[in-house]
Amino acid sequence: MNKGPLALRTISETADALGVPQHVLRFWETKFTFIRPTKRAGGRRFYRPQDVDLLLGVKTLLYDRGFTIRGVQKLFKDEGQKAILNPTGERFAGPADDAVATEQGLVSRDEIAVENAVGVAQPVFDYGNAQNIPSAGMSAEMRDSFLNIARTLEEAQAKLAQHIGKSKRD
Repeated sequence: MNKGPLALRTISETADALGVPQHVLRFWETKFTFIRPTKRAGGRRFYRPQDVDLLLGVKTLLYDRGFTIRGVQKLFKDEGQKAILNPTGERFAGPADDAVATEQGLVSRDEIAVENAVGVAQPVFDYGNAQNIPSAGMSAEMRDSFLNIARTLEEAQAKLAQHIGKSKRD
């Protein structure tokens, strides 16, 4: 069964997608504070699409670009998450904020529009930049309502993750 682009991934699915063993992902969690998968009952890890993007960036920096663990930590400290998400330094045709996280990594909105036009890929939803979301037959009111629901769900997920973290410490 194929999961949607916004679905959570297990550690097994994430490790397979990245081509690294599961223990490597667990090790990276101890070395990189920005890698924080959601943990459910029993300590099972679930990775959000943005977690997978960060892990892919870390893998690229460590395996392909020759960074050390300290080098990646310093890069994150100095330049932030965007440097990890785009480790090759390549720029999309548009501004850096014009990228959307997909199962395949970061993709420019222009590429998504081209893929959608030829029917190669499914549309990807990114509510971070609401004015750039194609209406796809939605009224502005419906789109705004959808964006509010998406934001509320993300906030609820963050609060739940905090609550789960607090209860484990008690």
